[in-house]
Amino acid sequence: MAYKRYVEMIVRCMPDGVIMPLAIRWAEGELYEVDKVIDVRPAASLKAGGAGIRYLCRIQGHEKYLWLEENRWFVEAKGDNINVG
Repeated sequence: MAYKRYVEMIVRCMPDGVIMPLAIRWAEGELYEVDKVIDVRPAASLKAGGAGIRYLCRIQGHEKYLWLEENRWFVEAKGDNINVG
C-alpha cells in the first residue's frame, strides 16, 4: 500500500512566485539532486491520497513525482507508514 512520505526539499523560490525543486533529502546522508523538472501542474496523488502541485522530475535518470501540498513536500512511498509528523 502507498502512503505519503513527507520529505525535506531544497528549492529555489523565484521572484515571480515559481518554486523549483533542486534536491530531495530522503534520509540522513541521502541527498538526491533534481536533474530536470519535466512538468508542473495541480494534481492529486492517486496512490497515496492528497493533492497539490505535482512536479514530474528526473532524478538520477528516473522520472519521479513530488508534490507540494500547502507548505509540505511528499512522495508516494510503498510499505507501512512509519512517517512521523
